[in-house]
Amino acid sequence: MPLKDLLAPELDVLFCGINPGLTSAAVGMPFATRGNRWWTALEKSGFTPRVLAPAEADALLTWGLGLTTMVRRPTTRAAELSRAELVAGAASLTDRVLTWQPRWLAVLAVAAFRTGYGWPGSTVGEQDLRIGATRVWVLPSPSGLNAHFPPRRLSKEFARLRRAAALPDRSRRPAR
Repeated sequence: MPLKDLLAPELDVLFCGINPGLTSAAVGMPFATRGNRWWTALEKSGFTPRVLAPAEADALLTWGLGLTTMVRRPTTRAAELSRAELVAGAASLTDRVLTWQPRWLAVLAVAAFRTGYGWPGSTVGEQDLRIGATRVWVLPSPSGLNAHFPPRRLSKEFARLRRAAALPDRSRRPAR
């Protein structure tokens, strides 16, 4: 089952995963495996007021957030994708960004961004690349396989983007 894009005109941030995993593709929901830290990172960084379940992905649109993938083909691991698939995926993603015009594009993997867009020296953070008026930010992959970014560090990187995008911290609970 292909994953549907969560797109709307002029989103604040369009998040872009590398490609769907087999579990996500089978159930038709993004970031559906237990080992993926995406939903927790969104809440801990302040993008969402609570940790969402994969079935609640459509709620992202209410906060000006969208979700897509660079490559549509599901795999067990993103490392199974070829360079050609990543380059073609980046071209397709660029078309979506030019059509929908989000303020920010957040690519969820440094290596996929480097390969797909041909920017070998890219690191986590804002990039010099612009797609139309859309600013580009690269985030670490939220996969549990990404040992370089444990949950707390991953959430801090997501929070840096939220602050750069001038979005409110939705994770804060009102004082009692």
